[in-house]
Amino acid sequence: MFRFVLRRLLQMVLAFFGTTLIVYALMFAGQGDPIQALAGERPVTPAQRAYLTEKFHLDRTGVGGFFYRYLDYLKNLLQGDLGQSLTGRSIGDILAAAWPVTVKLALIAMAVTILFGVTAGVLAGIRRASLFDNATLVLTLLVLGIPTIVLAPLAQYLLGVRWPVFPPTAGADPDLWALLLPGIVLGSLSLATALRLTRTSVAENLRADYVRTARSKGLARRRIIGVHVLRNSLIPVITFLGVELGNLMSGAIITEGVFNIPGVGFNLFRGIRTEDGPLVVGIVSVLVVVYLVANLVVDVLYAVLDPRIRYE
Repeated sequence: MFRFVLRRLLQMVLAFFGTTLIVYALMFAGQGDPIQALAGERPVTPAQRAYLTEKFHLDRTGVGGFFYRYLDYLKNLLQGDLGQSLTGRSIGDILAAAWPVTVKLALIAMAVTILFGVTAGVLAGIRRASLFDNATLVLTLLVLGIPTIVLAPLAQYLLGVRWPVFPPTAGADPDLWALLLPGIVLGSLSLATALRLTRTSVAENLRADYVRTARSKGLARRRIIGVHVLRNSLIPVITFLGVELGNLMSGAIITEGVFNIPGVGFNLFRGIRTEDGPLVVGIVSVLVVVYLVANLVVDVLYAVLDPRIRYE
């Protein structure tokens, strides 16, 4: 297990540098005039342009200039400095203000996915081909067929404006109640996928040989399902939830934009729209670490859920 974790850590380092290099290249390769994009229609004085050009090393062009800026960024990043956006704000301060909001939103979405998606999936798998099973399959198909760009404003209008059950927008400093509706919207697709995945896994394990052996030994149905079936069935579900946690932690751009949530996704979209290269690369670099750590934790949990799985 120690060698497996060490090997994965080395792979994480390579994946991190490779991903940041690709994102850095994509962000700056197609970039027009980031200074003018930041200013919008307002004119930029020569003094302001000269200052920003020198500060962000935009005077260095070509392949050499690109790698110079990338290596300079990596040097600062390894020292814990994410740099500054083109607005002059520290990217670390932007993330420090955005992360608590996104974490709350992600935890609400994950709680909705686990409480309703996994639970309903277990019940549907146990009661395969029943009315409840067929109803959940139809509902999940319906939810999966509606994109977030439609579901978010629809939920906002119905439950926030037409019937004011929830606040229509979150605002600058949202509480848990203001984040509940966007959290449900954000977790709806994850809920549908987790439900179908759990249902399939439970149904397959109920037909496995070890379940028939346990029944022949006279074990109670509750013990068979609670101790044996669930433990093996949760392996693919844990994989999905671990990867999905990284998606949720990144902050959904559409959901945060519709509900005016100042989270990570909202700031990432703003950086892309204004061609703020340092801000986009800094946020993506942190998100890459979140993804890699989540995947590592999921892989380690395999051995806990299934003793048959061993890493050499």
